[in-house]
Amino acid sequence: MLIRLNQIMRGWANYFKHAVCKAALSSLASFTWHRVISWWMALHRWKWKDVRRRFTDRNGRWQKLSADGIELFDLQAVTVPATEATRSPTPGPAPTMPERQSP
Repeated sequence: MLIRLNQIMRGWANYFKHAVCKAALSSLASFTWHRVISWWMALHRWKWKDVRRRFTDRNGRWQKLSADGIELFDLQAVTVPATEATRSPTPGPAPTMPERQSP
């Protein structure tokens, strides 16, 4: 199940990465994380305390979700290429607009 979910998430990321979508990918990653956790809580009859104990390290930081050596794909790590709107201007003089001539 986690393998198929990873494939779907990679497909969404590759399709949408050409738009300015970091916020959308972040919310989608948060949604899938919560859905996988709630699915595992129901499957294993875990309480939230059990989830925290299993998926945090000694410093209290969350680890990546994994089952049988398969990690949940991190959508926030997808690099979004720069678009024309976000790309920095090329060096050199700024283009000038031609003078408007009155009739």
